[in-house]
Amino acid sequence: MIKVESVDTFMVDLPTIRPHVLSMATMMRQTALFVQLRCSDGTVGTGEATTIGGLSYGPESPEGIQLAINTYFRPLLIGADASRPAVVMDALGKAIVGNHFAKCAVETALLDALGQRLGVPISELLGGRRRDTLPVAWTLASGNTAKDIDEAERMLDLRRHNIFKLKIGKRRVEDDVAHVAAIKKALGDRASVRVDVNQAWDEAMAAKGIAMLEDAGCDLVEQPIPAFSRAAMARLAQRFTVPLMADEALTGPYSAFDYAANAAADVFAVKIQQSGGLHAACKVGAIADAAGIGLYGGTMLEVGIATAASAHVFSTFPRVAFQTELFGPLLVTEEVLTEPLRYVDFSLQIPGGPGLGVSLDMDRVAFFRRDASHRSFHGGVAAATTGA
Repeated sequence: MIKVESVDTFMVDLPTIRPHVLSMATMMRQTALFVQLRCSDGTVGTGEATTIGGLSYGPESPEGIQLAINTYFRPLLIGADASRPAVVMDALGKAIVGNHFAKCAVETALLDALGQRLGVPISELLGGRRRDTLPVAWTLASGNTAKDIDEAERMLDLRRHNIFKLKIGKRRVEDDVAHVAAIKKALGDRASVRVDVNQAWDEAMAAKGIAMLEDAGCDLVEQPIPAFSRAAMARLAQRFTVPLMADEALTGPYSAFDYAANAAADVFAVKIQQSGGLHAACKVGAIADAAGIGLYGGTMLEVGIATAASAHVFSTFPRVAFQTELFGPLLVTEEVLTEPLRYVDFSLQIPGGPGLGVSLDMDRVAFFRRDASHRSFHGGVAAATTGA
């Protein structure tokens, strides 16, 4: 049996290229929590847990994820059969409630190690990829109309993105829609323009705003009202032509089934961390596909490890009608992979190597680590170490 011998967690803080303005937070940096599992055959699997704005977006934060893994996950992982990720994840699921982001990071690390062991990409462990590239949207979130137009024009000139999502919800509905309309008018048919309200509106505001967004030529409206308002989302989805996308409402297969059964969204934003892991995200995608709901590959603005993991998952979907937004590594100023992910001709090229197909540059990670030292645990015994 190939056993998990050690579990290591470490956190990095990476500055963003500009303030990233959402309805619930303004991000000046992104914090990523990495997990590495060392196995008895010498393989090392890596996973990532990254949130948006600490605890401002959801119930998990990088600091809390690290504490949970170090305290509750590690004793269950040490000595576990690393060649049976599904069995390990079943055991974690029975012993630990929730903690979707932490579970996703651990599952990613297990699958990364298994893929390396077998010499195949993670996508092949999930049923096989159907595509080698994924179209990628870019989020315009400076909040300044002129700056956002200039940024979009640069992305088009570079052939990096021709799909743009605008973060709205902090201002009056009329002001937000005017911002969207001006950008859509400037870009015309050269690009798709969508919006993400991040739950900032109530149903009445959403009805008003969505009608105005339709008139402005908006292609997609993401989570306009709070995640718990499933009945209201269903009413809005039936009322308007522009597709409405569920995001924060989707916390795994059960919520996906509930939304699909009640026709509460036209599109699902699938996120591996929010779903609770890679296999859970595949289930969310299967539910949507069976219900005739469009799919969108979402992001928690993760950096390279989790972005690669997401790409492997989305590559297996029969259809990704509304493309993806796997741009997280491009939002930060610093690279932590040995070889950066490649963005060419408006798309992300999915890594083809074994496991994730990417690896951390540990020198870069050491430079950006929040702590000056870390602790590795071998067989449950802690040993203080320095560096990375």
